Amino acid sequence: MNDSRSELPDRDPMGLFAAWFAEARASEPNDADAMALATATPDGTPSVRMVLLKGVGPDGFTFYTNAQSRKGGEIRANPQAALLFHWKSLRRQIRIEGRLTEVSPEEADAYFHSRAFVSQVGSAASDQSRPLPDRATYIARVAEIEREWQAGGEVPRPAHWTGFTLNPQAIEFWLDRPARLHDRRRFVRQADGGWDSALLYP
Repeated sequence: MNDSRSELPDRDPMGLFAAWFAEARASEPNDADAMALATATPDGTPSVRMVLLKGVGPDGFTFYTNAQSRKGGEIRANPQAALLFHWKSLRRQIRIEGRLTEVSPEEADAYFHSRAFVSQVGSAASDQSRPLPDRATYIARVAEIEREWQAGGEVPRPAHWTGFTLNPQAIEFWLDRPARLHDRRRFVRQADGGWDSALLYP
């Protein structure tokens, strides 16, 4: 017989996220920090792609990207977005909704220069999301930037390479249970900064 008790606590969604994320980092074979990022144009046309979580704290969930990419353009035109973590090894998922704000130039500089040299080069060489005539063009640009900055060891951060933090207004946890009688709880931020929560039918 299925247990009728919920395994999802009714308070502190950020604490629950931290606990689940720690377990995922210990169990997922690849990229426990991978999350789907959904954005939309001002008229509501959606798009989604995978990005990597690079920080989580009181302000929310931070990732970095080329702001001249499709997602960067959509974020600046419509900062409402959603994230999805799916950890197959744990049979869990977390959906997060909120508004994105850009990190400071100092934060973007610090993270960009914490990356491996080859990653700095790849980002500086990429006009992300724009048409590429052939792969050789991109590889040649990478080689040129490598030659230019190899001696210095630190590639200047492109002005359009930045980060965004999603401030969560809703967080929903989903936990696999036998017979597809899954456990699901949604938290919604209140005006005072606290959280209200409710179980949802799966």
